[in-house]
Amino acid sequence: MKLFLSGTVLCISAFSVLSFPANGQSASLPSAPAGSALPSAQMQSVPQSGVDVPPLALPRVAVQTHGVELSLAEAEARALKNQPRLLAEQYRAQAAHKRIGEPRASYFPQVYGNLTAVEANGDTAVAAGALTTSSISTRAAGGGSLVEMITDFGYTSNLVQAARSSAEASGQDEESTRQSILMQAEDAYFSAQAAQSVLKTAQAVLDFRQVTLRQLSALAQSQLRSTLDVQFAQVMDSEAELAVVRAQSTVQRAQAQLAAAMGEEVNTDYILADEPLPAIPAADPAGYISEAIATRPDLKALRLRGDSAMHEARAERDLNFPTVNALAAGGEVPIHDSTIHHEYGAIGVNVNIPIFNGGLYSARSATAKLEASAADKDASLREVEIVRDVRMTWADARDAYLQIGVTQRLVDETNVAMRLAQARYDAGLGSIVELNQAELNQTSALITAASARFDYQRAMTAFQFAMGNMH
Repeated sequence: MKLFLSGTVLCISAFSVLSFPANGQSASLPSAPAGSALPSAQMQSVPQSGVDVPPLALPRVAVQTHGVELSLAEAEARALKNQPRLLAEQYRAQAAHKRIGEPRASYFPQVYGNLTAVEANGDTAVAAGALTTSSISTRAAGGGSLVEMITDFGYTSNLVQAARSSAEASGQDEESTRQSILMQAEDAYFSAQAAQSVLKTAQAVLDFRQVTLRQLSALAQSQLRSTLDVQFAQVMDSEAELAVVRAQSTVQRAQAQLAAAMGEEVNTDYILADEPLPAIPAADPAGYISEAIATRPDLKALRLRGDSAMHEARAERDLNFPTVNALAAGGEVPIHDSTIHHEYGAIGVNVNIPIFNGGLYSARSATAKLEASAADKDASLREVEIVRDVRMTWADARDAYLQIGVTQRLVDETNVAMRLAQARYDAGLGSIVELNQAELNQTSALITAASARFDYQRAMTAFQFAMGNMH
């Protein structure tokens, strides 16, 4: 069926029959998306749809025509470069990788240097504070000592593995933050585009109603229409002007939100480039749920932290086992008394066996096990939340896609109703109230259609974020 022209053009044409000049511009409406049937098992391309208003139809509106051109890719790049949140997560990830070296240091020899100088009383042979007899001799000595761990029965290895898992979790936190920044930048970008589209449509409606008001005023002066009709037209004109003011405010807020999403302090007027519409999600969300569970970085981070907590619990358990160390010491004593030699050296093995410490190790092991169990439950909870988020955003995306076609058909239908109401009014069969109601319905349809395309893009952004697929 051939598509109708916009209600604006139809109304102006109706007034033209009465030989009054129509000097306003009208909004042109594109065709609705081809077909409303959705595929059940594959992705379907979506045609672009929206409300396009010729530039000449907007003489009074504060629509930005001179500003900084910005594409979606550029907005994302700015956001990733400027957002302090991402930089903070990068530093935390680097610090987490550095912490791996802390427990791993126990694998290597611990070497110490010693310098000692003692001046003792002449006959000093015993010092208090020890069960064994101690001799204190006058001396000046220098040397070194070495401690090398032979085995601690898994304590150090579990601490190292726990640190590695924690570092990998920090890396996934960084990726999760990166995707969150991209999602916010895309959402702000499409919100700004929707606000600008609504503003253009509102201005086109205002321009048309001003033409209508001038025509009715001229008819009233010629006593062809009543002053009541003029009053109704003035009300409609004021409502359209109010809609423009609100739309301008929405555009300014959207531009500020976009600047904040990109991490920029200066609020710049951007000329936003159109982006192609993504394909509609398939009819069955099961595949998307599986993909989200496998790829969501926040879920990976929780699972890695669960692994880290498990290795920490094992390390605490291993404290109950002995620790075996090799010891070595040696050096020279250039200044000494007759009781000691010029040099010294010794090697040995020390086995430290924990016997009783008041239940300290048992308490630490039990605490670590409970923390590991809690971390596993956190991951299970997040998995449930991911399934919910994917289903909800999947439904929102499909609904937003359907609304593109429905709103376009609604525009066409309100155009028909507007044409018929105008014809009835011109013929004296309808009242100004009937005509105003048709205008209100048409305006509402135009405003809804102006943002439908961008609402779908925002819904798809949320859907991709829920799947962990922001790139």
